[in-house]
Amino acid sequence: MKKRIAIAIVGLILVIGALGGVKALQIGKMIDQGKKFVPPPETITTAAATDESWEAALTSVGTLNAVQGVTVAAEIAGKVVKIAFEPGKSVAKGELLLQQDTSTEEAQLPGALAQAQLARSNQKRAEQLLAEKIISQVDHDTAVATYQQAQAQVDSIRAAIGKKTIRAPFSGHLGIRQANLGQMLREGDPIVTLQTLDPIYVDFTLPQQQLARLKSGQTVRVVSDTQAGAFSGRITAINPQVDADTRNVKAQATVANRGGTLRPGMFVTVSVALPGRQKIVAIPGTAVLYAPYSDSVFVVEKAKDGKGDVLRQQFVKLGEKRGDFVAVTSGLKSGETVVSTGVFKLRNGQSVVVDNKLAPQFQQNPKPENN
Repeated sequence: MKKRIAIAIVGLILVIGALGGVKALQIGKMIDQGKKFVPPPETITTAAATDESWEAALTSVGTLNAVQGVTVAAEIAGKVVKIAFEPGKSVAKGELLLQQDTSTEEAQLPGALAQAQLARSNQKRAEQLLAEKIISQVDHDTAVATYQQAQAQVDSIRAAIGKKTIRAPFSGHLGIRQANLGQMLREGDPIVTLQTLDPIYVDFTLPQQQLARLKSGQTVRVVSDTQAGAFSGRITAINPQVDADTRNVKAQATVANRGGTLRPGMFVTVSVALPGRQKIVAIPGTAVLYAPYSDSVFVVEKAKDGKGDVLRQQFVKLGEKRGDFVAVTSGLKSGETVVSTGVFKLRNGQSVVVDNKLAPQFQQNPKPENN
């Protein structure tokens, strides 16, 4: 009995060993095939790194602010009886915007005018009597004070009427109406925003190291992602104090804004023109593989065996960006060919095939279609 069991165990071990050997051979063949497998080459588009001469400039991100901007509000409480403006329209300085109820003041004004007229007559009469020494100086002074009080009452009523007759404090562009006909406005309740759009301010900051290169009157170029082309302006103010937290200096430029296409609150890219031009190596911005540790590009080179092209990942240091191009300050030479699109799916040493039939046209001043 024991002999049979031993024979069965030995047989089972032999079967397991044979199966294991077969599987080992199969796995070994698969590993060998994997080592010999070469993935098909990736189709890429390319662009050449070129020498460019760019205008020297300091770049920053700025915020647009109105030269004059205010929220028109009620000065005193009153009921709205007339709205004389259209939201979103332009108005001139002094143009009527809103009328509050002034019926009470208008009813009080004739009586106050009559009192002031009577007080004025009494004052003139007192002056004559004082000259003839018929009345005392005290009586004359009392008549003068009475007239002044009556005139002050008239001025107070007229001021109340003026405050309830709300006019544009300056010429500009109106926003959305925030008051309704018949509404009881309290002191300080908003009515409408009013902004001057042309010209417009752009506020931006630069590192303190660039302070010596900033001067009032320097030309600036403002680019917005909402409009094609650039807007020109000049630096009109430089803050004398450097921010102690960021070590940045704040500057302000005034930019012509004909048509009001730039609006307060928008962010823009600001370039401060400097004298002279700088030599750079330019490549398309889409050729850069951006990463936290370092930015890189893929350079196209001939394979060592002379068959086809391969990629070499090259780390680079980037400079200013203009339009579709970015400046490379180190790591790349002029004339080298780099992959221009789809770099995120590539790897170092990969075989590639160049096909530029569908390559995009890169420009320094692109004008995208409004689709």
